[in-house]
Amino acid sequence: MRLGKFLAHAGVASRRAAEGLIADGRVTVDGEIVTNPATDVDESSRVAVDGRTVAPERREVHALNKPAGVVSTARDTHGRPTVVELVRSRGRLYPVGRLDADSTGLILLTNDGELADLLTHPRYGIEKVYRAKVQPGRVPRRAIDALRRGVELEDGVTAPARVRQVAPGVLEITLREGRKRQVRRMCEAVGHRVVALERVAFGPLGLRGLERGRSRRLKDAEVERLRRAAAKPGSGS
Repeated sequence: MRLGKFLAHAGVASRRAAEGLIADGRVTVDGEIVTNPATDVDESSRVAVDGRTVAPERREVHALNKPAGVVSTARDTHGRPTVVELVRSRGRLYPVGRLDADSTGLILLTNDGELADLLTHPRYGIEKVYRAKVQPGRVPRRAIDALRRGVELEDGVTAPARVRQVAPGVLEITLREGRKRQVRRMCEAVGHRVVALERVAFGPLGLRGLERGRSRRLKDAEVERLRRAAAKPGSGS
């Protein structure tokens, strides 16, 4: 992990402020002053600021059932509620990927940058499952087949997806991509407007009875399943 990011994750300062500390020569690694915030460090490195040792935060991952109206950021300049505010933790958490403010469902929050990269980088292709209620209802077979093959959007053709109509006007869509507002745009491309969207699974994790607006910390075994999901054949190059 880069030194600037390490200090931010340890709660010393924001990323930008941490880079200022490094540039001012106030940070040492294994007893040597380091002025490059891109210097690689890990948990075995002895990092200190002004002579005081910095201990990395214990890594944690939380699952949240996001309500509508909550934004998927750590802070919001418009004063809207954020996903971070709904999770009980003293760690400096940030969301793994995003859900639109008006979308609901499963989102993960963590202070583990390496895991966050595994779960969001396109090369790993972690599956995410969505339930989309659309209008008009009763999506015809030709539209479902088009979604499965891939549809043309302004930022290119979407990758093949698994799609099934679980009830009239309710689609279950499984994606390995993570483009902005992708499910909504895909449905619009085949003539159906999404009126409600919920993410029901992220890799091997589901909502599992987690009430809307509530969160829980993942167990070590669950985190390990997430890591294994990213390493599965077909989940990346």
